[in-house]
Amino acid sequence: MANTTQAIENLAAEIGENIYIDVAKWRLYLREAHLHTTLAEQLYPLLTDNSLEENQISQILQNISVKIGGKREIPLADLLPTQCQANLMDLLEEFQRNI
Repeated sequence: MANTTQAIENLAAEIGENIYIDVAKWRLYLREAHLHTTLAEQLYPLLTDNSLEENQISQILQNISVKIGGKREIPLADLLPTQCQANLMDLLEEFQRNI
């Protein structure tokens, strides 16, 4: 369990430092938005099951809601630029190779 927790924390750190949402051309990194751990917890099982597929990642991003202005919720997928989604896939593939 400790190894899994550490691995998720490491994954969260990687995501938090490299992946951002784009709001009015402002980059808000996921660690600053406090979304990196939530995303890592949901993605990590895909890495350990060797079932990492782009459509599954897209579904996870679609299912994570981000509250905007306290009134609206927008799927995380809609806030990540296309390049960030590609970078996330690359990051996950690299992380999977190293576990």
